[in-house]
Amino acid sequence: MTTLDVTIMGQSYRLACKEGEELALKQAVAYLDERMNTVRDAGKVKGTDRIAVMVALGIAADYLATRVTDGPFADLPVADVREKINAMNALLDAALAPQERLF
Repeated sequence: MTTLDVTIMGQSYRLACKEGEELALKQAVAYLDERMNTVRDAGKVKGTDRIAVMVALGIAADYLATRVTDGPFADLPVADVREKINAMNALLDAALAPQERLF
């Protein structure tokens, strides 16, 4: 485990993460900080806790909108579906490669 000191909306936090996941945590912090600052700067929501809830709801809605809802890949994020499709394409390419050399 490693710790990072980060700042979100001007507030300092010390966060723990697994070794090798520091960059992902920094990117998440930057994304959250940007979204929270945008809500704060719009001036429609007051209070850090309310801003955090509004941003969390927005992020949850964005996340849910990217999920596949039916079929064999139901409840998988679109990124996971793309990864599976890419793996299937690679498998097909490998299986077809010997046949393509004949032509």
